[in-house]
Amino acid sequence: MRPYFTRERFGRPQFLAGLLLLCFLGQALWLVHAELPTAHEPDGPEAVRISEGWKQWHGRGIAAAPLLDPDVTVQYPFRSDNSGFDTEQSPLLYIASAAPLLIWPQDLSNDSAAYWRWLPRIPFLACGVFLGASLWYVARRLCGNTGGFVALTFYCFSPSLIQASAVWHAEPEIVSAWGAFGAIFTAIAVAHTLYAPREVVLWNWRRIVLLGISLAIAVGSQFSLIVLLPMALGFLLYVAPVRRQAGVVIWIAACVVGFILLTAVYFFHWHAFVESMRHAEFWGATWRGFTVLGVYKQVAVQIGRACPALALALPVAVVTYAVWPRTRYFGNTAPLLVAVLFFALGMAHPDLAGAGFLLAAIPFLFIFVAGVLADLLETSYRPLVAACIVVLLLTYVARTLFALAQVPQG
Repeated sequence: MRPYFTRERFGRPQFLAGLLLLCFLGQALWLVHAELPTAHEPDGPEAVRISEGWKQWHGRGIAAAPLLDPDVTVQYPFRSDNSGFDTEQSPLLYIASAAPLLIWPQDLSNDSAAYWRWLPRIPFLACGVFLGASLWYVARRLCGNTGGFVALTFYCFSPSLIQASAVWHAEPEIVSAWGAFGAIFTAIAVAHTLYAPREVVLWNWRRIVLLGISLAIAVGSQFSLIVLLPMALGFLLYVAPVRRQAGVVIWIAACVVGFILLTAVYFFHWHAFVESMRHAEFWGATWRGFTVLGVYKQVAVQIGRACPALALALPVAVVTYAVWPRTRYFGNTAPLLVAVLFFALGMAHPDLAGAGFLLAAIPFLFIFVAGVLADLLETSYRPLVAACIVVLLLTYVARTLFALAQVPQG
């Protein structure tokens, strides 16, 4: 049996990637520290998430299905009707926010708030680190070590992703972004294994479960990410056209796993689950946003906020992709297509679901840009390209760290 702890799995690249992820975690922790300097209880959306999750963990109903206090429908951003049901997400984010508080041995009083208020942020900080690790793994497989480090550096110093992981004056959209990323690339990975001459379904059970988990996380944190189901099926059928029947079977099995996990989020309370699905908005898109110039400007602003370095790197990558046929292979094209689709869906959703799509598109954009830059590094202009990339990344990192240093307390 091949040993697991090898230099291929735990070598210098993995060590350096781990250091970058620690930098990402440190920046997110700094934001949390800056926001929670005083001992007061949480308010606004975070308070609703905690109280509703606490309600479900203690058997007093299902979180936001319906809300314990219907009056908060005006204050809480994930409301679109007055039914008391959360129409945009399942109880997943609620129970995730409240779960760490179960280990707190004391009452959740105002006197100890400076300590226990850190706990609800832990699941989202973990999701941010897991998404970064997933991006590193995929980018390294597609683009090599250099492309992997470029993509991971983009990620680890992204202001928007750091903010989403820290839930710093923002919603925890990092969960849906991680689920979407995992669903797409797990589907692609499963499709590639279909070329092996083995028993398809039984051999792939681990990846089937992983795909089901990713779908459950994505759809559970944002109902409109149901679009991932046909997208995953499309990649399965495209990547493995010779075994499409097996691909459909795997897709169905993963959907069943995801459905079971989604009902588990409701603690298998079928009535609450059915009612929640009846009120859920799985689409809610409008095409009017595509006729408004300001919407396009807002998308450009969001990309710039997510990664200021993309202001230079993205146009270079797009032009190179358009004029150089060598860059137009599946490893570059797939993340670009997913990013463009998510941007389009973000424009079509004027509510907070649109913000979720925009954030979910950013990691795919990182992989596309890193892949094209890695291709440019293989040309005769490698010294010039490498120098430009190093300067760009150093400037990007310095800008993010300087902005974090300016964050006020409170």
